[in-house]
Amino acid sequence: MSVAVVTGASRGLGRALARELAGRGWDLVLDARSPGPLKGVAEEAAGSGVRVVAVPGDVTSAGHRAELVAAARELGGLDLLVNNAGVLGGEPLVPLGVHALAGLRAALEVNVVAPLGLVQEALPLLRASGRGAVLNVSSDAAVVAYRTWGAYGASKAALDRLSAVLAVEEPGLRVWWADPGSMRTAMLAAAEPEEDLSGVPGPEEVAPVLLRLLDGGGGAGLPSGRYTAEGLAGAGAGGVTLEGDL
Repeated sequence: MSVAVVTGASRGLGRALARELAGRGWDLVLDARSPGPLKGVAEEAAGSGVRVVAVPGDVTSAGHRAELVAAARELGGLDLLVNNAGVLGGEPLVPLGVHALAGLRAALEVNVVAPLGLVQEALPLLRASGRGAVLNVSSDAAVVAYRTWGAYGASKAALDRLSAVLAVEEPGLRVWWADPGSMRTAMLAAAEPEEDLSGVPGPEEVAPVLLRLLDGGGGAGLPSGRYTAEGLAGAGAGGVTLEGDL
């Protein structure tokens, strides 16, 4: 049985990915800061007949990250780590000239430092899997200069670079840094409260597209690289990369 850890699983894309993975038969370790909503997602996922462990906590805590990996070990190992938890660094978003430095520090801590810390904690299990993979959720703000998205975009650009280096340093793993595109989520609504999101796809539409990463490579997953949901949708299981396969 395959085992995945998904952070930020209580809502949005994390919840949608948990549902999709459970439907595929994956056992899950789910993380979020809010115990109540996380419990609800865990119960729903368990309805697919898989084992699900909900571990509420903050990914910036080393102790919590150790708990997540220990829970995966109890389920038999770890085949997929999904670093999805993230923060904007300020709500609503504002130009860099007036952006709170504390908000930037928070974005870097949650969006960059915590994912690397969890990767470090999980590496022994991922290496032992034989088909271990890391999916780091990125953003087009990492590569496009959008007004007011500077701090968040900087954190995602840093996550992209860490992912690319990890792929070089750990050739036995599949490392994907994937841009899901705009989604109708509470995070996007908080970032730009004046925007009309009625025509934006929901995370439940995006999650199965991102999980095409698992389907390529003869079942081993697509090669390490940067992907977009748009590219994966257009190319089917073949996928496309923006930075080349590593």
